[in-house]
Amino acid sequence: MTMTVAMVMLCTMMVHANVKPQKDFNPQKFAGKWYRVGLAYDSPSFVPYRSQIKASVGIVTPLPNGNVNLTMWEATPFGCQSQKYQYERTSVPGQFTYFSTRHNMVKDITVVETNYTDYAVVLKHKVFNREYTQVALYGRALSVRPEVIQKFKAFALSRGLPRESNSYACCCPYSR
Repeated sequence: MTMTVAMVMLCTMMVHANVKPQKDFNPQKFAGKWYRVGLAYDSPSFVPYRSQIKASVGIVTPLPNGNVNLTMWEATPFGCQSQKYQYERTSVPGQFTYFSTRHNMVKDITVVETNYTDYAVVLKHKVFNREYTQVALYGRALSVRPEVIQKFKAFALSRGLPRESNSYACCCPYSR
């Protein structure tokens, strides 16, 4: 059992070793308000809900120790809900981990690309009962330029989230 867990973790690290974070990532420049305007997710349970996803908003707050706090607000059928996350820095700037109380496990976060003023592409990875990948597009406003949407889609495709797949979704109404 222990050997199996170790092998899964090793394979996961190897799969994501080729994902490079934003060069010279600066958490201070990344701080502030971000809207999640796009989402691609390979979880089969996500498919029935992808058309219901609305943009959400979050506030990123860097901490003196290099960690980052994120508070997200989402509109749900039950009203506005907020979640707080503490992303712990790793030895690689732009890569973080956090403990998901919902899944009772550690997840990896990588800020893949950002220009800090308009957009960010972020990869979330977890190994639960299988490997899951989520790619999110964040904007400083509720809309982003078409070329940014294309970057987001291209990166999601490169991570194995095919455009034709029912498990691929983007919640940017202007990008469909």
